[in-house]
Amino acid sequence: MLLQILPWIMAITAFSFFGSWYARRYDRVDALVGLYVAFVLISNIVAYKIATFDLGFTTFYATSATLVFAVTFLLTDIVNEKFGRKETQKMIFITFITQVAVAFFIWLAISLQPAPFWPDQENFAKIIGYTPRIMFASWVAFLVSENIDAYIFDWFKKLTKGRHLWMRNAFSSLPAMALDTVIFVIIAFAGVQELIPLITGILVIKWLVGIIDIPFMYLNRMILYRK
Repeated sequence: MLLQILPWIMAITAFSFFGSWYARRYDRVDALVGLYVAFVLISNIVAYKIATFDLGFTTFYATSATLVFAVTFLLTDIVNEKFGRKETQKMIFITFITQVAVAFFIWLAISLQPAPFWPDQENFAKIIGYTPRIMFASWVAFLVSENIDAYIFDWFKKLTKGRHLWMRNAFSSLPAMALDTVIFVIIAFAGVQELIPLITGILVIKWLVGIIDIPFMYLNRMILYRK
């Protein structure tokens, strides 16, 4: 039910408050970058599972990473609001490199010869060793969508002279989420899964998170600039 999903979205999003507090306290982006990296890496690891999201009036199917990954767009907007687009794109680049590094470490762990008394090599490889196709799809979608979000947010901020925070938050995140979903699903699942139901499910859940996160964007800005 929708009322069961809402607390999860709010709990996941609430981690952003620490990043904003840290940014105000120390005038540094470190904590926001750390949260961003963590959210993206966790999303990559748990994306293997396709979950059921019952909203009460209908049911959607999306990867279990959807709730977590959708919040990364809020984090890019927070960094963009406080530190600007260039700092945001540095964070995106750092996170991309960490994804490549983690993929290498996972491949290394899977490749090591298991101990003769350890029987879970096949399960370990199946769950944590997401396929190269899904990995590639995730990287492409990430680089395209997150950079577009950063550009649109910055453009709206200049266009509105810093006013209408909700507008630049929504009109940068929601289109970027749509682009991310379409790119990822087509590359990762074309010929394997039915694309339209998966695209629809992932996009609806991401947009739900994006809309709920608009008030959180205002709360984070209050924390960022509180005297």
